Amino acid sequence: MALTTFEEEIYLRALTGRLVGKALADLGVNKLAVVAPKNIICSSIATATEAAFLDHSGGVTYHFMVELGKNEEEVAKRVKEFGAQVVLLQFGGEDPIEKVKESFVKFLKAAAKENIPGAIVFHVRIFAAGGVAEALKDEEVKKYLSSKDLYVYTVGFDEGKVYVNKVKIENGETKLEKLAEYQVTLEHADLLNRSLKNRKVTFQ
Repeated sequence: MALTTFEEEIYLRALTGRLVGKALADLGVNKLAVVAPKNIICSSIATATEAAFLDHSGGVTYHFMVELGKNEEEVAKRVKEFGAQVVLLQFGGEDPIEKVKESFVKFLKAAAKENIPGAIVFHVRIFAAGGVAEALKDEEVKKYLSSKDLYVYTVGFDEGKVYVNKVKIENGETKLEKLAEYQVTLEHADLLNRSLKNRKVTFQ
């Protein structure tokens, strides 16, 4: 069990979303679609990302809400109509991860069918939980993703950093190439470690 309260989990997403939004702006993105499940934690990180992105980029963004197992195809059509430069898939939150993973794969299948344009950025939670690996088992999704610019943000727990990585697909498997890194605050590093590593951090 994580060494965090639910309130701290919300605040952790605010801190992380702030960095992700800035990172996307730093990459030169000017039109961003954010797709996230309908739950409190996903909505928290998504809206924090959107606010930071708007502040740093002066660009345009929109929040697309997925109801697990219900509207992935409809959301995919709307995302395509929006025509974003980048689609950020922030799937995670307090819902059971297997249900979230199923929804994530379902959305990617719909995205492949619609041939949604733009690069794709994966949320660290769904990437680490094997969501992308599961989606790549579908040949149409693998073909679709192999033609895209793909990115994922990850966490360096011991270094206290968030990394932006390019995702490469080789022989149906993913490999990461680090593009940028962002130093987090002490409280952010502490919350990341308590939430995801179940450990407290003592700073020297």
